[in-house]
Amino acid sequence: MPKGGIEVRAETTGALTRMAHELLTSPELGELLDKLEREIKELPYESDKASLVRVTRRQYDNAVKLPTKLVEELEKATALGQDAWERAREESDFRAFEPHLARILELQIEKAHALGFEDDPYDALLDTFEPGMRSRDVTALFDQLKSRLVPLIQAINERADAVDAAPLQRGFDVDSQWSVTMEVIERIGFDLKHGRQDRSAHPFAMGLAPTDVRLTTRFDPEYLGSGLYGSIHEAGHGMYEQGLPLEHIDDFLGNSVSLGIHESQSRLWENIVGRSRPFWRYFLPKVQAAFPGKLDDIDVEGMYRAVNKVAHPSVIRVEADEVTYNLHIFLRFELERELIAGRIEVRDLPEAWNEKTRAFLGFTPASDKVGVLQDVHWSAGLFGYFPTYTLGTVLSAQLYECVKRDVPDVEDRIALGDFSAIKSWMQARIYRHGARFEPLELIERATGEPLRPEPYLRYIEEKYRELYGIS
Repeated sequence: MPKGGIEVRAETTGALTRMAHELLTSPELGELLDKLEREIKELPYESDKASLVRVTRRQYDNAVKLPTKLVEELEKATALGQDAWERAREESDFRAFEPHLARILELQIEKAHALGFEDDPYDALLDTFEPGMRSRDVTALFDQLKSRLVPLIQAINERADAVDAAPLQRGFDVDSQWSVTMEVIERIGFDLKHGRQDRSAHPFAMGLAPTDVRLTTRFDPEYLGSGLYGSIHEAGHGMYEQGLPLEHIDDFLGNSVSLGIHESQSRLWENIVGRSRPFWRYFLPKVQAAFPGKLDDIDVEGMYRAVNKVAHPSVIRVEADEVTYNLHIFLRFELERELIAGRIEVRDLPEAWNEKTRAFLGFTPASDKVGVLQDVHWSAGLFGYFPTYTLGTVLSAQLYECVKRDVPDVEDRIALGDFSAIKSWMQARIYRHGARFEPLELIERATGEPLRPEPYLRYIEEKYRELYGIS
């Protein structure tokens, strides 16, 4: 979109957001919900009518807590903020973004207090992305993960040369990378008749409807993994969006239920499937054909090891290996809580970011572009979003254990290029329910147990101990 039109677009989207909020919070809707709640008392909990009223009530109750002016101002501030972030990131100039972030943070704090909370204002923001989850629950989960991941990372670092990622760093034509990613995302199940992929500064997925889902990716001519795994990740999101109930396109049941559930899909396809031996048994010949002479000397085992290399921790979160990835999330979660609580000022954020990067990842970012400015989330007002990446990562392993239980030959099918069993399982237990059940409830219905870290820790430890020869 034209850069010169950002201020008018911000005013326009702000006005549209205000109008939508006024409709959602109208007294008439509240009266209708009161009436409907009396009428559905005898209906089954899972029925369309009972679920629609229940989910709409939650949306209504949250919306009426927010002043319309605040909602409009947030929309305008983030529209301007995202444009400022993009320019600041390109120039590695945090100070150009600072006043925008300060304004967005001010409005986010106001939003948290308007929504209300028991102990921690951060909980109010987290709940908008992961209903029912609290920061104390996230902290407890993250502490469990740290206690097992940190020793694993230390053990891997002692044997860092045991795995070689050089095959991915031989220089790969970007147009050929594009063709490969398109073939991969279509094969695993992303429907290109009802979706598309384009390029952007930051990979993302967005569903306008199950019949119109947009993905973006980005490519590094020197590193094959960036575009390939970015596309697989976003395709995981896209398949979830395409599987949502079309009959509820115009109501709240047609939405995804949470960002953690959403992330479980992208992380499952990106890591558990996309970095597996069966995946490369099928795709290696196709990737070799796309880049003549580049990978002819690499076999399936060599590619499997290359894509699972745990390098010196990545500077960039979205390109981090799956062992150290969660450290990036722990860092952002702690910074967000401190910003919302007022323990860090926006002007001090770059140094705070660098300090935590040194503490969690063992290095200092070379610039703000690859440090505090690397993610789009804060410019978009997405405070409370980052923890859902780790929640989804943990859940992805729990879901895949259930897939293997129900489809014992699933990995043989993957090796033949048949990914349909995984997608069908997710469609039946996750996609089709939309927002009918809250996240923790949906997890228990899908897996038969609550969210728990053991399947993920078992997966990550078994995989990487074998890869690195750790006893």
